Amino acid sequence: MAEGKSAGGVQSVERVFDLLNIITASGGESSLSELASRADLPLPTIHRLLRTLIPLGYVRQLPNRSYALGPGLIRLGYAAGLQLGTYAQPVLQGLVNELGESANMAVLDGHMVVYVGQAQSSRSMRMFTEVGRRAHVHDTGVGKAILATLPEQQVVSIVASMGMPTPTEKSLGTVGELLDDLEKIRERGYAVDDEEQEIGVRCFAMALPDAPTPTAISVSGPTSRVDWDFGDRAVPLLREAAERLCGQLAQPG
Repeated sequence: MAEGKSAGGVQSVERVFDLLNIITASGGESSLSELASRADLPLPTIHRLLRTLIPLGYVRQLPNRSYALGPGLIRLGYAAGLQLGTYAQPVLQGLVNELGESANMAVLDGHMVVYVGQAQSSRSMRMFTEVGRRAHVHDTGVGKAILATLPEQQVVSIVASMGMPTPTEKSLGTVGELLDDLEKIRERGYAVDDEEQEIGVRCFAMALPDAPTPTAISVSGPTSRVDWDFGDRAVPLLREAAERLCGQLAQPG
């Protein structure tokens, strides 16, 4: 039975999402006392909601008695990410129409990025990234664009967890190099994968400001075509596309 409604919504559902958001904001793990303090709810109510979420797999209790996000959310997040990519398809196609190179969208999924949308170039020699592919954050344009929006402590935690493989001689191999590059990305507002994942391929990428989940879009292609003059044309269009997508996502419904 519903517990009542708040501003047209079911109060118990709102409370569940409040708890999940608190756990997320705490890095994926919160103690019961933290939840009680930040949710401003009675302990019995929090206990009851958590007891409902745990069997469903959306929350799990750790050995230290704290509560963490559960694996059930991964399936929901993956499906939501793919929907986001589908939703962004017209904007990605617009970038292809303007620039002639492939455009991608990726979201942060745990400690890696997952590609959720793509519009392909019609050129015979083009870049192809399979939707659903996961990649490291430190050697991809979309990954670095997303990292530049995160606190330094979180960046260090991510790369410490996943490591920093160097698929090419241009790949960043140390945390110091990565942090220096992220500072440059913040200053100029976009990221560049300059043959760091694959020799002969360059990518310009930009994060979506205020997106509901860390998200970035990019255009990429062979270095023979995607040069720095190309970047001068691509960056304003990426910025316009990012702002358009954020505006659409901010609309109710």
